[in-house]
Amino acid sequence: MLKNRHVAAVVLGMLLYSGAPSAAQVSVGIGFPGVSIGINVPAYPRLVRVPGYPVYYAPQLDANFFFYDGMYWVYQNDSWYASSWYNGPWGLVNPEDVPVFVLRIPVRYYRQPPGYFRGWRPDASPRWGDHWGHDWEQRRSGWDNWNRRAAPSPAPLPLFQRRYSGDRYPRQVEQQHQLLERNYRYQPRDPIVRQHYQGQGQGQGQGRDQGQGRGSDHERGRDRNN
Repeated sequence: MLKNRHVAAVVLGMLLYSGAPSAAQVSVGIGFPGVSIGINVPAYPRLVRVPGYPVYYAPQLDANFFFYDGMYWVYQNDSWYASSWYNGPWGLVNPEDVPVFVLRIPVRYYRQPPGYFRGWRPDASPRWGDHWGHDWEQRRSGWDNWNRRAAPSPAPLPLFQRRYSGDRYPRQVEQQHQLLERNYRYQPRDPIVRQHYQGQGQGQGQGRDQGQGRGSDHERGRDRNN
């Protein structure tokens, strides 16, 4: 399963870097007709901060929908997806590349928790190591060890996106990029988020030498220690 996700992510990266526009409804963003992550957010959702975390969740959506460090994150059908706009296009995120503060979101803030969450403590992070296996646990060692009194402040919400719903929602990545540059100048601080942000064509003046999609070992080390 992880191998298939990796292949899909590679295809996603190739298509994004080609500059091809993507549909903005519920498409995953890899250019395949009919592919959907199963959600549609027709208007900007109400977002509420998760207490003690630099993360927001959407209590009124029937979806595992979050906002962290300038991007939206959705957990759907056993996979993570990310976008810089609230209704996509969504890019597949490998389990190894999910930011630690997204992994740390307590179980109770998942509005549509998968069945295997049953019995897990609602005030604790999901047991991702139990679900994704020993190899993942080794690669992401220490992901749930952090000083809760030293959590970073949350990124500002891109509230200008409220003006874009229904037929006004930008359909092309290039158009989304232009609107973000004009209205939302925040740049991700988390190294892994920055990789995804750049991969969706939103980075400004930060080239591919920093890596694409998967963070370098150096950046992963910094991420683990946050």
